[in-house]
Amino acid sequence: MSADDLRVEVYPGREAVVEFDPDLTFECVEECTWCCRHGVLLYDEDFLELAERADLSEATTRFRGEDFVPREEKDRDDHVADDGAACYFLREDGRCELHAEHDWKPARCSVFPLEVVLEDGEIRVSTREKAWDHCEGMNVSERRVVDNLDAFLPEYLWELENPDTKREL
Repeated sequence: MSADDLRVEVYPGREAVVEFDPDLTFECVEECTWCCRHGVLLYDEDFLELAERADLSEATTRFRGEDFVPREEKDRDDHVADDGAACYFLREDGRCELHAEHDWKPARCSVFPLEVVLEDGEIRVSTREKAWDHCEGMNVSERRVVDNLDAFLPEYLWELENPDTKREL
């Protein structure tokens, strides 16, 4: 920890150490869907929330002892990765079924384009390097990320033993 660390209270008594430019803005851009071309790590609370919205036997997989929403091959050319696959919940129109139909998304999705790590007992937040290369929503709006961290970081991240978002399927 350095004296220059920017600490932001996201919820009462819950701070995040911000390791990105405080002027960074982010807004999802229609038709982008780059972040939806990956598997989605599910924390326990996400798994329980997802159980209320989907058939877990179809919508999840276990990998290295953790639950994920898997990627699946899609029968289309739009909104998919180079291998033709995307998130199980990514609809043909490029919208997330969970967000569009249930106004909910797993923490890993709400965190994007940020990356969260726990270091010395503190949640540290930076931007995902690949987001700068692939995501069209970086610095395209007036919505400053640092002013809206509660929309990106669900409060239960502070209660997790390992909120590290670098874990991938």
